[in-house]
Amino acid sequence: MCLTALRELKARVLELLKEDEEFRYAVAGLIGLEEVLKRLDRHEAALERIGAELVRLREDMLQGFKRHDEILARHEEQLTKLREDFNSMLEVIKRIQEEQRNLRKGQVRIEERLNSLESAMISGFGELSKFAGLTFEEFVRKFLSAGLRRAGDIPEGVELVRGFVNGEEVNLFLEDPLIVGEATGYADSADDMMKLLRKAELAKAKYSKEPRKILVILTAKSDAAREMRRISEERDVELIIGKIID
Repeated sequence: MCLTALRELKARVLELLKEDEEFRYAVAGLIGLEEVLKRLDRHEAALERIGAELVRLREDMLQGFKRHDEILARHEEQLTKLREDFNSMLEVIKRIQEEQRNLRKGQVRIEERLNSLESAMISGFGELSKFAGLTFEEFVRKFLSAGLRRAGDIPEGVELVRGFVNGEEVNLFLEDPLIVGEATGYADSADDMMKLLRKAELAKAKYSKEPRKILVILTAKSDAAREMRRISEERDVELIIGKIID
């Protein structure tokens, strides 16, 4: 197209834009549509980028869920093993507790038999001591000393003696280990038990340690024996009674 024709075309277009309203709107519409299309192109590109990001995000999420499931599976295995170990431990504890109960029952029976045997020996030898020229108190000192040595509670060659604590006579006494005891032929009340406890408190104050307390009675009335046994359990007193009478 020559320059003159181009000028004429431009002049005609400008004239139409001024004079022809329909043509003017048509040109304006074409210009606006082109801008819209450009914007749509830009939006489509942006959407493509967002879509690619969403795909990567989905892949990352799937990988994360997979790792999470694997960790949960490992933890579940560990929890199952811990439950099994815990149940096994509970079974062992139950067996141990049952064995301890059986041992305690056996120990109680043994202690009852030993106490019965000691009582019988005290009762029998208490009578025989008269013929051996020993007082009951002397017999008990020798009898208990021998038993304590056999048990390893006192050293070899050591004997219980008659001693004094703050002027109070103690007829079964040892300073190391500290033992405070009483031996009496007959008891119809808990007076001998209370007397022993009072002397034990004197020894505790003097030597600054808790003494081992022993009370030996050849014959006791049943009511007194019950009361003394109750006190002996509460105050940790070793009580030996040879014979109980009504």
